[in-house]
Amino acid sequence: MTDVKTESRTFLGHPRGLANLFGVEMWERFSFYGMQGILTIYLYYSAAEGGLGLSEATATSIVGAYGGLVYLSTVVGAWLADRIIGSERVLFFSAILIMFGHIALAVLPGFTGVGVGLAAVALGSGGLKANATNLVGALYATGDERRDAGFSIFYLGINLGAFVGPLLTGLAQKNLGFHYGFGLAAVGMAVGLTQYSFGRKNLSPDSNAVPNPLPAQRRLLFAVVALVAVAAIVVLVLAGVITAANLAVVTIGIVLVASIAYFAVILSSKRVTSLERSRVYSFIPMFLASFVFFALFQQQFTVVTIYVDQRLDRSILGWEMPVSWANSINPIFIIVLAGVFAALWTRLGSRQPSTPIKFALGTIVMGAAFMLFLPLSGGGPASTPLLALAGILLLFTIAELLLSPVGLSLSTKLAPRSFRTQMVALNFLSIALGTATAGALAKYYDPGDEVPYFALVGGVAVAFGLILALVSPLIRRLMRGVH
Repeated sequence: MTDVKTESRTFLGHPRGLANLFGVEMWERFSFYGMQGILTIYLYYSAAEGGLGLSEATATSIVGAYGGLVYLSTVVGAWLADRIIGSERVLFFSAILIMFGHIALAVLPGFTGVGVGLAAVALGSGGLKANATNLVGALYATGDERRDAGFSIFYLGINLGAFVGPLLTGLAQKNLGFHYGFGLAAVGMAVGLTQYSFGRKNLSPDSNAVPNPLPAQRRLLFAVVALVAVAAIVVLVLAGVITAANLAVVTIGIVLVASIAYFAVILSSKRVTSLERSRVYSFIPMFLASFVFFALFQQQFTVVTIYVDQRLDRSILGWEMPVSWANSINPIFIIVLAGVFAALWTRLGSRQPSTPIKFALGTIVMGAAFMLFLPLSGGGPASTPLLALAGILLLFTIAELLLSPVGLSLSTKLAPRSFRTQMVALNFLSIALGTATAGALAKYYDPGDEVPYFALVGGVAVAFGLILALVSPLIRRLMRGVH
């Protein structure tokens, strides 16, 4: 057994492997949010401005589909870890794939770079996201009181990367050009991968264990199925069935089918008891709430990016702030408020709101944040004060802390014994569905006539949250003892 005193001299009293996982996740988030902060404007800026000249609707469709595919890829990453090569190897190769994707965006011209780069980053980020959390948990023995603190440190790394990434890539894009911004994201991922490589030996000895190995005789079948799926996608793209303009809608369809299939498999399984089945049914309204929430929250990278570019006064003492810097506001609030919310729930104990009520509040607050754009509507370019946007994004953060971490925890608590991983995957699929929808909705946003969009989208979210609150007693009965 590892000596705790030795560990305390390595990384804040925690196992050495936490430093490596903290680092690779921080740099992955640096590259992920750094690239995403400039992606939308790269797609719709004119060639003279260094962009690709797409319409705003097509640009946001691509960004929404890309975000949805990231979360859809977590299912693939988890499956590869559980059945083929183990979590640590999936994470390592995923990090390499992410770095390759950012390099492709930086050096390959035009739409070739976008297609190759986003596909690689989406698959890699899904694989890394699916396994990094699992590897952090594997560092601690059952009952180790350092576990929650370790995850708090890990979560800090996520938000540090998300904060710094858009700042630096935004500066690179503004002063040197988009491809330098993408290149900086690649450099960040390379730094994270390098430090992680030197510390792979510090992870849990069973980090590459395969809990449910796929029989060797079935591997060829799965490989053929995967190749056929890829070939089918290529054919549909070449035939013009799947286009950049409808990519978000196609992604929504894929995620929706996958979600329904997952629920059907779990609910119809003979290995699920009646108690467990009731809990799975209780997860359905929460799945829908998560979808509604993320359909608004992820518009930070679609509608809000356009808003920042065209409506926000970005002038600071005569200097114009890069568009992507707005994406660093939410991580700042997360860093400040995450501990406050954790302390609040701890202090309230059994008096804290039930999980369905937290979900309802998160959805209502998210809708209210969108409706706060209404008093600002009708102004011209650069008419919205930066402080006003910061206040709206503060509500984004409060809503996120009410719903997002609670949803991940809930999916593990409601999971049937035989479907623990699949329930976590369902939670990620709700995020994938919401993210793709954020891209599809954005085509209806018109900077010249904002009132209908913000009123309708925000109003629907508030209404859904109120309905969820009304039916929360029924949901709690279905949860059967889970709070």
